[in-house]
Amino acid sequence: MFKALMMEQNDEGLASAVIKEIDESTLPDGDVTVAVEYSTVNYKDGLCLSPKGGGLVRNYPHVPGIDFAGTVEASNDDRYKPGDKVVLTGWRVGEMHWGGYAQKARVKADWLVPLPAGLTPAQAMAVGTAGFTSMLSVMALEDHGLTPDKGPVLVTGAAGGVGSVAVAILANRGYEVAGVTGRPESGEYLKSLGATQIVAREELNETVKRPLEAETWAGCVDAVGGAMLARVLGQVKYGGSVAAVGLAGGAGLPATVIPFLLRGVNLLGIDSVMQPYDNRLRAWERVAKDLPMDKLEAMVKPATLTDLPQLGADILQGQVQGRVVVDVNA
Repeated sequence: MFKALMMEQNDEGLASAVIKEIDESTLPDGDVTVAVEYSTVNYKDGLCLSPKGGGLVRNYPHVPGIDFAGTVEASNDDRYKPGDKVVLTGWRVGEMHWGGYAQKARVKADWLVPLPAGLTPAQAMAVGTAGFTSMLSVMALEDHGLTPDKGPVLVTGAAGGVGSVAVAILANRGYEVAGVTGRPESGEYLKSLGATQIVAREELNETVKRPLEAETWAGCVDAVGGAMLARVLGQVKYGGSVAAVGLAGGAGLPATVIPFLLRGVNLLGIDSVMQPYDNRLRAWERVAKDLPMDKLEAMVKPATLTDLPQLGADILQGQVQGRVVVDVNA
């Protein structure tokens, strides 16, 4: 028996969370059984914890948690053996498949990666999908020519999980970083991560006024989307790129093609869910190398399974700053 946070539906079709002891025999099929040590809270987790599952959960009862890190207990795959430390992000785990909000998980071996050298399971979950996505964004921007000498890099939604890690990574790599936030009290937090400029959300959260504005940003990690992304596209320098990673401000894009045609701006879509194994390894190795651990630890809020329903609601309202590390055994 082990402890899990399980979402169960009532007769009206609404789900709620209950922490209960369940038998290992109830775990889904898979190649590797993992003793989970830590998980985290991402925007998708908030959706999965909501009464209607955010459109992501298809079947109940369900164990959410799109990320986890822990130790292999049993494996039918030669790549992993008992005692190995592993990390999982993505692959629709926590959505279509049972996830990491439990003391045990069973998944396909292809979905796991070895815990990178130099990272603990708790640190890996301080990174989680949000930080992993941030690293993929920085890699994509640099693969498209971004270097520190090109000028400042903008990070929207900078106080959130993706934004916080992106600010810390970029600053550590020598970039001048501008962080966008709608919470004035987050300014000092962002500066502690390495941001040198704080941009109020109101300055960018407007419908595009002109297709092209002054060339300001060499690149951008955008976790907001919507009108803000459209506005930023018109401010990117010639040949610069925007890595699009979120839609907190809406899925629409009220923009024109002018920035693409006249400035050669690149809009780079970043998906962390179905990333190939080799690129996952590359990204995790870069995380261990480029993300300063003192900055990572400064953005962490500890939590337990009992905290998750409230944290899920909070993150959907933009009220979670930095990263949450969930000790599933506490």
